Amino acid sequence: MSSSTLVFNPFLSNSTIRESRKPPKILACSAPSARILCSSSAPDHSVATEISGKNASLTGGAYDFEKATTSLSQKLLSSPKKVTLVRHGLSSWNTEGRVQGSSDMSLLTEAGVAQAERCRRALSDMHFDQCFSSPISRAKSTAEILWQGREEPLVYLDSLKEAHLYFLEGMRNEDARKKYPKEFAQWREDPVNFCINGVYPVRKLWETAREAWLEILFTPGDNFLVVTHKSILRALICTALGLGPERFRSIDVNNGGLSVFSFNKRGEAMLQSLNMTAHMYTDHIYHY
Repeated sequence: MSSSTLVFNPFLSNSTIRESRKPPKILACSAPSARILCSSSAPDHSVATEISGKNASLTGGAYDFEKATTSLSQKLLSSPKKVTLVRHGLSSWNTEGRVQGSSDMSLLTEAGVAQAERCRRALSDMHFDQCFSSPISRAKSTAEILWQGREEPLVYLDSLKEAHLYFLEGMRNEDARKKYPKEFAQWREDPVNFCINGVYPVRKLWETAREAWLEILFTPGDNFLVVTHKSILRALICTALGLGPERFRSIDVNNGGLSVFSFNKRGEAMLQSLNMTAHMYTDHIYHY
């Protein structure tokens, strides 16, 4: 009877242990050795694996944030920042299915007021150094409810206004689709190339979003609240993440939804939470 060798694979069940009639091979490893460096033993490095002879550093994330994200500030901030973005509560034109844009004629509904109250309670344990808001009434009213009882005055930024959609504003979506089929279809299906009155509203949003970030991030303080509208929120989120206006429809935020960013001192953003809405259905109180 010939000799045989049992080969055991710990990832296989006992039923799959089989006999091999070939002698076991001894494998010689010619690859260079690897050295693991942890932050506790190597303070000048993130947790990394350095490959000898290749002068390379591999990490599970980006080494010390370098080139990890896009700096919105282009220069150092006074301190790391945390920014909570809030979409205004349900408005009259939301319920009527009208194109809102920058119009100031759409008002917060009773349901929208209740949503704003839920946001206020959900954030009642959070400290904010400042609250910034769009001056357009539906956002302004939401911010006033959210900021109720806080000491610092509200700050209204024109850079937080919603996109200007010109003659489409105030029209019911179904009417706009019939009267201006080309413009309406492009707004819905190809927003980055949507042009109205010679203006590209979505591309302009990216410019104003960057302006808003600079105004917010260079304000003294560490923790900020921002209340504004859906389209400019999309632009704020995308610009913070280094995404272009072609990604406009890749972000959605509900009425009263909360999104949270952390910024390091270089002005690089990390998205911590997107469109949190637990407080809309429960008495959830946020702590972050």
